[in-house]
Amino acid sequence: MNDAAIRVRGLRKAYGNVTAVADLDLDVHRGETLAVLGPNGAGKSTTVQILSAQLPRDGGAVAVLGADPAKADRRFRSRLGIVSQTAGDLLELTVEEVVRHFAGYYPRPRDPGEVIAEVGLAAQAKRKLRQLSGGQRRRVDVALGVVGNPELLFLDEPTTGFDPEARRQFWHLIRALAAEGTTVLLTTHYLDEAEALADRIAVIADGRIRAAGTVAELVDDREVTVAWEGGSKTTDTPTALIAELGAGYAGEVPGLTVTRPSLEDAYLRLIGQEASA
Repeated sequence: MNDAAIRVRGLRKAYGNVTAVADLDLDVHRGETLAVLGPNGAGKSTTVQILSAQLPRDGGAVAVLGADPAKADRRFRSRLGIVSQTAGDLLELTVEEVVRHFAGYYPRPRDPGEVIAEVGLAAQAKRKLRQLSGGQRRRVDVALGVVGNPELLFLDEPTTGFDPEARRQFWHLIRALAAEGTTVLLTTHYLDEAEALADRIAVIADGRIRAAGTVAELVDDREVTVAWEGGSKTTDTPTALIAELGAGYAGEVPGLTVTRPSLEDAYLRLIGQEASA
């Protein structure tokens, strides 16, 4: 499929007797940002590692940018960006030295100085990695993932350890890359991050995709909960219910609240299917 940056059918991976990914199907369209949500141990990171040629699979058909990652060569890898890697063995180099070093691996890298500024490390460019805080080190990881100007960017929980300002700055960078046509696959535990960045969201549990779609497709906002002092009701006709309550109270309804379903509600419902099973 020309439109598919990633196409996965029946992906399987096990570690001994533990199944990490079980017959997973997934499509990521070129130019879109797809967020993958799921609890710890759901198979998110294992899937990303297989798709980004870091881990062999046990079975299934996988095409990434038209190629099988199990047969990845250097040219294929140069088309990918991965924010799960770490520069832990380069602690004596400065931020600028590390980012410029990694930029040299790619045929058409982004300007290292601009990338360092975009991840909020301009003031730390001359500092050695061992002198950075944990959050700043994570920003270096992000810089290394995007400096190659990738066609496809894998982000495996990239903002862990970020403060709110750093997260917003990171979001701005990812939106800019997406606007330039970069395909992004993001795993995250932050539902607000998924809503802010993703065109579509996939929910994974027990190594399988439970549902995928836009927020509007995942969240059934017809079921609205109307609550008042002494009672509550879920309905698809909240206006009629509020009018009925108002007539009964002959005026203002005490403690009235109207709550529409959220992405969090949909997510908990989807992973709850697995918990119930």
